[in-house]
Amino acid sequence: MSEEKKSLNFLEQIIEEDLANGLPKNKLRFRFPPEPNGYLHIGHAASICLNFGLGLKYNAPVNLRFDDTNPAKEEQEYVDAIKQDIKWLGFKWDKELYSSDYFQQLYDWAVQLIKEGKAYVDNQTSEQIAQQKGTPTEAGTNSPNRNRTVEENLTLFLKMKNGEFEEGSHVLRAKIDMAHTNMHMRDPIMYRILKKHHHRTGDDWCIYPMYDWTHGESDYIEQISHSICTLEFRSHRDLYDWYIDQVYDPLKLRPKQREFARRNLSYTVMSKRKLLQLVEEGVVSGWDDPRMPTISGLRRRGYTPASIRTFSDTAGISKRDNVTDVALLEYCIKDDLNKTAPRVMAVLNPVKVVITNYPDNEEEWLIADNNPEDENAGTRKVPFSKELYIEKEDFREEANKKFFRLKLGKEVRLKNAYIIKAESCIKNENGDVVEIHCTYDKDSKSGSGTEASKRKVKGTLHWVSIKHAIKAEVRVYDRLFTDEAPDGHKDVDFKTFLNPNSLNVIEAFVEPSLKTAKNLDRFQFQRLGYFCVDKDTTENRLVFNRTVPLRDSWAKKSN
Repeated sequence: MSEEKKSLNFLEQIIEEDLANGLPKNKLRFRFPPEPNGYLHIGHAASICLNFGLGLKYNAPVNLRFDDTNPAKEEQEYVDAIKQDIKWLGFKWDKELYSSDYFQQLYDWAVQLIKEGKAYVDNQTSEQIAQQKGTPTEAGTNSPNRNRTVEENLTLFLKMKNGEFEEGSHVLRAKIDMAHTNMHMRDPIMYRILKKHHHRTGDDWCIYPMYDWTHGESDYIEQISHSICTLEFRSHRDLYDWYIDQVYDPLKLRPKQREFARRNLSYTVMSKRKLLQLVEEGVVSGWDDPRMPTISGLRRRGYTPASIRTFSDTAGISKRDNVTDVALLEYCIKDDLNKTAPRVMAVLNPVKVVITNYPDNEEEWLIADNNPEDENAGTRKVPFSKELYIEKEDFREEANKKFFRLKLGKEVRLKNAYIIKAESCIKNENGDVVEIHCTYDKDSKSGSGTEASKRKVKGTLHWVSIKHAIKAEVRVYDRLFTDEAPDGHKDVDFKTFLNPNSLNVIEAFVEPSLKTAKNLDRFQFQRLGYFCVDKDTTENRLVFNRTVPLRDSWAKKSN
């Protein structure tokens, strides 16, 4: 039992204590409450995995509730994308709910607070209200409208609801304490006027509840047992509790808000506002650009649901803000794809190899393992012929003893094929090698069982047969920013650190087995990295995105 307790995170410990103190297990209910004003990113994935993971651990329902209280920024497109992302990650919600479902109840409760003298309408400017808030060390001052009569407040609030006032002219504020040590308790705004079309309620409302008023009351309506928020809402907890106090029925379950640190990732930004800026300014191709930290971007890049869940579990949850190294995310996808991705051969930077002693018109179909990590992955046939492509960087005319690839007078093995020896090379007018002439040992065929096939040579290269190769567009992605914390510099625009080399589009050649590859199919290009078929692929055009290299070239560049 003690070992089990050690493995619990601090939120699970809170839940266990509540259960031990009499909370019935069948009263456990969690929720994930995104605002549909953008696409979810890897930080949201941490919250998704946490809340839905608790649901699975305790066999408790989890609601998906959209916090749709700001029609100026929210769209149905985002609702649909969020649902798709959660499903793709492998989770199922119990109820699909919306804060807008509760607009009438929230309004009725607000009227109740006015009648009890706990809320009032203020028609000061936002600047005046802000000035009266005070500071963390100095008490605020009361609004001149704070002591309006109940009748006057009810009349004004009804006029707000009926659209008789302009946006920004009136707000409804809770009457709490302008001298409270927590500034969120200094007569917070409950409602503002927004004459905007709502994606669900249309034009039924022109006043909309603020987040703090909506959130706790929605949790209470849904009987959420544990409302798990990110750390910035810690200072809102007093207000969360105060609002629930005003409507609480002792016969009902009282939600408990607790906070954990949001997931921050190195070499990226996690602000939806800044991500939207990248989209709107054309820095990226869209929310699902494979350089974006959005779940849709990661999916398009080739990340798997399992890798993101593993990343969230491995990174864990914390009570303090911290930055998670993106290398951990890359490790998780490499580890997953190493077990599941078929191996294929592709050449991204080709140079021609001619095997001078191989018969001119002959071709062979060699047997290659699809994935040596998976005994059930089977095999495929790969064509071999006299003329091949290898990577330019795999050949040097002269090299030291540490260069185990192809060099003049030396041998290497071609993967799944033969041992070849470089005899000479042809250069263009610029001195670049354009053709390498080799001979092959015809008895050295991999798997043939001959003595020659068992010969040990230090280098093994991937290749493709020129005659059979398929052209493909390959998008080689690097990190979007050159700085570990691009939005962590005062007075410096985060876009200053955009990586000019974050995307390199090249024409490559791939083995013919990839001709029928479909969108989101994932492969290991042997010796190069993991790649995923992009949605831009058509019947006549193969497009691949590099998910992650086999080696972390970024670390080398940084040292």
